[in-house]
Amino acid sequence: MEQEEIISLPREEALQYVKDRNEDYKVELINGLPEDATISFYKQGKFVDLCAGPHMDSTGQIKAIKLTNVAGAYWRGDVKNKMLQRVYGTSFPSQAELDEYLAKIEEAKKRDHRKIGKEMDLFTIMEKGPGFPFFMPKGMILRNELEKFWREEHYKRGYQEIRTPLILNEQLWKTSGHWDHYKDNMYFTEIDETPFAIKPMNCSGAMLSYKRTMHSYKDLPIRLGEMGQVHRHELSGALHGLMRVRTFTQDDAHIFMLPEQVTDEIVVVAKFIDYVYKKFDFKYHVELSTRPEDSMGSDEDWELAENALKEAMAQLDVPYVVNEGDGAFYGPKLDFHLEDSLGRTWQCGTIQLDMQMPQRFDLTYVGSDNQKHRPIIIHRVIFGSIERFIGILTEHFAGKFPLWLAPVQVKLLTVAPAFEEYAKALRDKLQAEGLRVELDIRNEKIGYKLREARNERVSYIGVIGEREMEGNSLSVRSNKRGDLGEIKVDEFIANLKEEIAEKRV
Repeated sequence: MEQEEIISLPREEALQYVKDRNEDYKVELINGLPEDATISFYKQGKFVDLCAGPHMDSTGQIKAIKLTNVAGAYWRGDVKNKMLQRVYGTSFPSQAELDEYLAKIEEAKKRDHRKIGKEMDLFTIMEKGPGFPFFMPKGMILRNELEKFWREEHYKRGYQEIRTPLILNEQLWKTSGHWDHYKDNMYFTEIDETPFAIKPMNCSGAMLSYKRTMHSYKDLPIRLGEMGQVHRHELSGALHGLMRVRTFTQDDAHIFMLPEQVTDEIVVVAKFIDYVYKKFDFKYHVELSTRPEDSMGSDEDWELAENALKEAMAQLDVPYVVNEGDGAFYGPKLDFHLEDSLGRTWQCGTIQLDMQMPQRFDLTYVGSDNQKHRPIIIHRVIFGSIERFIGILTEHFAGKFPLWLAPVQVKLLTVAPAFEEYAKALRDKLQAEGLRVELDIRNEKIGYKLREARNERVSYIGVIGEREMEGNSLSVRSNKRGDLGEIKVDEFIANLKEEIAEKRV
């Protein structure tokens, strides 16, 4: 058991120390540090690390170790430098905790949305468009059902849907503040010798949509929702399936409010987010992100905005943690981090309070005093990104989606060619009831067909043989509940329609 020892040296002594140990890479690292820097080393036994520290107090705290991977890596990430070996590993206080972690890692590999997406033919990403996903027919069913749900629930809550252009004049992004704070992540083009930008966010289009006409205080709040496609430049090494892409669709909404409506609107939006996440059986926690260094607006505006978010959380009696300095450049925000079936967290929903864009875009409403005033804006998303949310759902449910979302809800399998006509008639009947059905009448063994349908994660498999044909029934297997036995066709249809209507998980 080795105790940690800290060694702090002036620059020249530190250089000599690593030279005496023949550690050329550390010489290079020290030379890259500021001239007046005090250099720290952390020593445990014979192991000495150039590090800002700290490490662990004692090696005795390391109980269970597992080396997980070895990979080549260029020194300092530069292909012109030597290739080194990077060793990955992990440690836990007990073997039981390590075993639990490794089991989750293996399960995560099985649930990887890229793997399942390929097996179910939901989406693909091609070399011709890195970071730009292609959605296949079954993936589009899943996506369209999510968007249908989004529209239905927003309509109930008084939102109006808009659609704004993908490309807008560069000057607009200077007005919004994106030019100063986000241009490195944007794509640009030129039209008629005028510079334009492809939108990285939907905010500016919503501002123009509000500004197109005069508004009275009696009109507010105005809730504008948009399924808006955006483009953001991500480094190629950061791209990851649907989780990190270069184009995605945000389920955006912008709410234009009177100052006295702010807290109530935040509460309503937070309840809406809670409702949606519970539909997918997600737990979540909330973080309040405060003013970042790179921000717009006065101290007074930021204090008012942060206090409004805190007041809303107090009314809801929802616990939250403060994430200092991680707000948007135009306002503080509440981030909703959902937890999936493996205990992993994903930041999806957000409520951002904004007093800056109304000023920058000169947005107004006519108050009860007949004078012009500035509205306050909530920017919010629930899914966050449709693409990323589909990736999360795929891994959360391991591809076994709730019936209302499933690309294929029923697959009918015949045990012999003699039952082909009955199977076709049954398929037509199910489709007429609004169910998504596939038919497998190939002259293959039923065991082979069953294995294939299970691998495709079909919600319900219906086997048709002589007994089923004569009894107007199906032998049914659920991908969640296993073998359900023989069920009459009309009863089967009624059960499925009820499950879909209730959006059961």
